[in-house]
Amino acid sequence: MSRAIMESARGFSYAGVHAGIKAARKDLALVASDRPAVCVGRFTTNLAAAAPVLEARALLPSTSVRALVLNSGNANALTGAAGLADSALVRGAVARELGVDVATVLAASTGVIGVRLPAKKLCDAAPRLVAALGPAIEAAAEAIFTTDTRVKLAARAVETPRGVVRLSAFAKGSGMVHPELATVLAVITTDAALDEATLGAALDRALPGSFGSLTIDGETSTNDAVFALANGASGVALSADELVAFERAIAEALSELARAVAEDGEGASRLLTVEVRGAPTEDVARDLARAVAGSPLVKAAVFGADPNWGRVVAALGARAGSRGHRVDAAGCSVKLQGIAVFVDGAPVDGARAALGAKMREPEVHVDISLPGDGGATATAYGCDLSYDYVKINADYARAITAADDGTVTRDDRLTNYTPGFKRALLVEALSYIAAFAGTRAVIACGPAQLATSSRRATFAADVNLLASAGLAPLIVHAAGPEAAALTEEMVQLVNRDGARAVGVSGTDGGFLRARREPDGSLVPAVDPTLVEVLLDKGYVPVIAPFARADDGASVDLSLPAAAAAIAVALRAEKLVFVGSAPGLFEGGELVSEATISSLSARDEPEVAAARSALRGGVRRVHLLDGRVPHSVIAELFTDKGVGTLIVE
Repeated sequence: MSRAIMESARGFSYAGVHAGIKAARKDLALVASDRPAVCVGRFTTNLAAAAPVLEARALLPSTSVRALVLNSGNANALTGAAGLADSALVRGAVARELGVDVATVLAASTGVIGVRLPAKKLCDAAPRLVAALGPAIEAAAEAIFTTDTRVKLAARAVETPRGVVRLSAFAKGSGMVHPELATVLAVITTDAALDEATLGAALDRALPGSFGSLTIDGETSTNDAVFALANGASGVALSADELVAFERAIAEALSELARAVAEDGEGASRLLTVEVRGAPTEDVARDLARAVAGSPLVKAAVFGADPNWGRVVAALGARAGSRGHRVDAAGCSVKLQGIAVFVDGAPVDGARAALGAKMREPEVHVDISLPGDGGATATAYGCDLSYDYVKINADYARAITAADDGTVTRDDRLTNYTPGFKRALLVEALSYIAAFAGTRAVIACGPAQLATSSRRATFAADVNLLASAGLAPLIVHAAGPEAAALTEEMVQLVNRDGARAVGVSGTDGGFLRARREPDGSLVPAVDPTLVEVLLDKGYVPVIAPFARADDGASVDLSLPAAAAAIAVALRAEKLVFVGSAPGLFEGGELVSEATISSLSARDEPEVAAARSALRGGVRRVHLLDGRVPHSVIAELFTDKGVGTLIVE
């Protein structure tokens, strides 16, 4: 069987450092194996392929790879013979530091096309890069960002009678994503003992339903590459049945990464998932699904929360006609967010009204059923087409500058914007910074906010922004068996971004106590002394709401009730619930602002906690969607916000 894990594959180490291509952020990554590894690669079909792609194609497959060095900020593409020479220099520098043959080191690049790679800077950084090697894969994943906003990681384990085989993977991708030959820039490491034919076959089976089903903007990069490395460190050679489970694990991990790439598409605000059923073959189903997911008109409708099934059917029919697929597009059935809008070739009356709020959710599902006896199904991943996508790519050539030494910088100064926009931006931001200075905010994070490593990393970055703006944030997450590990990870993430976080269990220093009511419910009580000390010294508490009951037992408190009690006891200005819904709804529409009296008939736990908090002195309670990146920042630092605000 396979399962998700947090541990990385054994025998591999990872690093990410700032080498000087970018002005400040990490831009050089390394994946190293402590022994020769089998490696296979799959590369872009773009005939203007970058230098490292040309190199790697010639070197793979291999049974002796020891390292992969990746840089971001500079694609080393369309740089001629000099690009090949520069890549070879970097590989050689890393090989010398590792003490291995240069032929066992591969390279990959991503970033600006047509700029000479600053090979000297990367070679000079090689000692620091090798010295930074460790088990944390996040550093390498972060170092390959271009316009990415979050790390993209996945891991699985396959259990066998002879031991556990682990698989770790990371990827980058945000724009210029429409993989052909099923690749973005991705790295898979596994400690299974596999030969190159078996590893290659497993990768080939996993790619069509993952990266091969992904589209952001219809553009195939010059640098697309996926590498799979197997070093055998587990000592486990897989049987035929175990190999099936291993292939399933690779497919699951790469599908998770493909979804993460789609969620992080340039300017994206919604993930778009399109499923086509009833096609004559799986290839046809995938082609049709990807055509709908990649349609600019469908993507624009999703951005505008418009349930425009007509664009879906039109995109389906256009692709079927141009490719000669034998399907009845006009006779299909379509569901948006699970609601039938077009059935057997005819629209459904009244469906649009029921979809108003559902189309604003962070993930939009389009389900298409074709008539006939076809049995094939496929799913494609994409995102909406927002104003920000146009701005990012319209400004790209002007905003990205490359110096003579190869340093790439983004000129994103306010001088590049209209005077009206600049005034509104500055006034709005500064007014909130002034208002929040010295105030406290308790942020209660439900499972949706912290479900994936990328969401946890994004949230940690937001916490640092809040602290930088003068707000004193306190994080409260759900208790349970994984609470200790989650607290530790969140502390590390917040500290990595510059703030000072410290983990707190509710049982520490008598911070949280619980009184049992006759009905068995627990009523929290707070002694704020310990956390007051931490806040006064500038720490960000990360709190797991365990409490000591009257009988001395340790109990798990309800997250909403615990967060409300903590907010009252610590005199917080704001209480923020980050859950799995955009906020509160009435009549299918999001309620942007509500009062306690207007919610008297509501019995959701968060609403009950909001009543308690507001009556205890908290001024504002916010309900937000944890699946939406930066929702806390968008709610607190903009006039209109993105969730539901509750006031007394």
